[in-house]
Amino acid sequence: MWNYEKRLEYPVNITTPNPKIAQIIMSQYGGPDGEMGASMRYLSQRFTAPNRIVAGVLNDVGTEELAHLEMVSTIVHQLTCNLSLEEIQNSGFANYYVDHTAGIWPQAAGGVPFNSCEFQSKGDPLTDLFEDLAAEQKARSTYDNILRLVKDPEVADPIRFLRAREVVHFQRFGEALRSVIRRTFMRLIRRLMQRLSVRHRSQGQVRGIAAQDSKLKIKEQHTTGKSHLKNRWDFLGLQ
Repeated sequence: MWNYEKRLEYPVNITTPNPKIAQIIMSQYGGPDGEMGASMRYLSQRFTAPNRIVAGVLNDVGTEELAHLEMVSTIVHQLTCNLSLEEIQNSGFANYYVDHTAGIWPQAAGGVPFNSCEFQSKGDPLTDLFEDLAAEQKARSTYDNILRLVKDPEVADPIRFLRAREVVHFQRFGEALRSVIRRTFMRLIRRLMQRLSVRHRSQGQVRGIAAQDSKLKIKEQHTTGKSHLKNRWDFLGLQ
């Protein structure tokens, strides 16, 4: 369950609308490496997390991605509010305007709509965590591209914050991955020790049986030797 606070994680105060830049930043709302896919990815993966550490990281990061989704949508809204028809036509925003006016709708910068095939929840901890690590790096790369294009400090400042959080998320998923690898390694060590213990006991039993067989053979040889001597004395009549 979530408690909603009526404030953004980082303030967004854009005073100059720019629909051209809005179409670029919109990719981090509903694009292939955007915040919508990230939040759905992590909040879905947490149900099959292998331990509480991984589940906690997925829950925390997935929740923060919802806050980032709100930030990106706020940036797009402030960049597209109160536009004149001339601004819409001259900025290349007309196609979006026809379908959504100035509403916020998830799509990539190229106009491709968001779909759930852009993220995965596999149920395998290593598979999911490696995807999460890659997803955070792709999001960071996208924010880097946006910062190369955006010169307005009112827009660039919150984008830098979002980029920095992607780096933190990458580090947290690295910690989660190490916890899975460490626990998997310990399980393998325990299994190996159990197998070695069983093998050692089995070898001890085999050695015990071999020793008993050896004693029996020595006893048989000793008895057989006495029997041969007795037969030889009988043959010579010297019994």
